[in-house]
Amino acid sequence: MDLVLLAVAAVWGGVTGLLIPRAAYRFAVEPEELWRTACPSGHAFTGPLGGWLGPARCAACASRAQTAVPPYGGESEAPVPPYGDERGAPVPPHEDEAEALPYGDERGAPVPPSGDDRPAPAPVPPSGDDRPAPVPVPYAPGTLAPLVTVLACTVLAAATGARPELAGWLLLAPVAVLLATVDRRVHRLPDPLTLPLAAAAVLLLGGAALLPGHAGSWTTALLGGPALGGFYFLLFLINPNGMGFGDVKLALALGVALGWYGWEVLFLGGFAGFLFGAAYGLGLVLLRRAGRRTGIPFGPFMIAGALTGILLGALAA
Repeated sequence: MDLVLLAVAAVWGGVTGLLIPRAAYRFAVEPEELWRTACPSGHAFTGPLGGWLGPARCAACASRAQTAVPPYGGESEAPVPPYGDERGAPVPPHEDEAEALPYGDERGAPVPPSGDDRPAPAPVPPSGDDRPAPVPVPYAPGTLAPLVTVLACTVLAAATGARPELAGWLLLAPVAVLLATVDRRVHRLPDPLTLPLAAAAVLLLGGAALLPGHAGSWTTALLGGPALGGFYFLLFLINPNGMGFGDVKLALALGVALGWYGWEVLFLGGFAGFLFGAAYGLGLVLLRRAGRRTGIPFGPFMIAGALTGILLGALAA
């Protein structure tokens, strides 16, 4: 096993995985809503590709929060006199309290304390240059997706090895994790991700087929996409409420990837997706967190099943 190859795949997964939370936040909207263009506080996204690439943290929110809080000492409060009425005028002590005064003359007038008892001088607030820099405020979960991407890229590199199709798997994996993240949040698989993913799978595997040392068939991959997509389309026609049309479009890309290693892998990966989804749904029912008619996002299980099939196909090739 090439440790350098695994390290490169892990680094690639980490770098691309850090870009997923922002994109997932922008895509995770209801069907009738437009893609998000600003953070929850209304600050517009900036960065490459119209703000689609970047961390899920808002520097503008951090700067605004820092200016809203006093730079030193918290909220400013007016000094409170040691005794007196509401206007701050001193009130003479009661006759019974005069004898209890720790110091003073017979009228109870306070005497300045000695040098050791004097209060310490107020601390000097730090200058503007010494204030800590604002920390960007996160607006979306940013841990799970990068970890999953690192794991997926690493196991793909371990199973595939230094074969040409590995480049395709590493490029497709972050988009698949992004789709799974969006579907898990809003039960939706956006068209700007599913359809380009299928086209990218065809082109990347077609390029791998032109290089020596590949272990798959581009012809079977081209047939696998319509085959798996057609099967899901049939399920959609039978039960539109149980199978979304986004799942049909995702099946096109997954069918191409699974078909690269043959029909057996295509069947195995497709079946694994249904198996994972059924196990998850059964677990929810047993835990009484869902009923038999409760909808679950099926995209993550389709992707997990496809990953299982690709790993087994790569190991057997």
